[in-house]
Amino acid sequence: MKMEQYIRAIAGSFITISVLLSYLYSPYWLFFTAFVGLNLLQSAFTKWCPMIFFLEKLGVPRDNERKGNLSKSNAKHPYTAATNR
Repeated sequence: MKMEQYIRAIAGSFITISVLLSYLYSPYWLFFTAFVGLNLLQSAFTKWCPMIFFLEKLGVPRDNERKGNLSKSNAKHPYTAATNR
């Protein structure tokens, strides 16, 4: 799966689970639902999502990266450009 697919799956799971928990235990779980929704909204404008940090630590490649290969779109990334000199 691509990074974007992981992010959507995780966000959807978090929202579904928190709505279920708010129904079963406490309506305060809806604050977590709102937090995830606001993160999705801000990431649409800023192209930055906190979940990317965790997924990269787990070894999930970004959408424009391929294992062992550098594509033209990836060559302009500051980190990869510095390591390929």
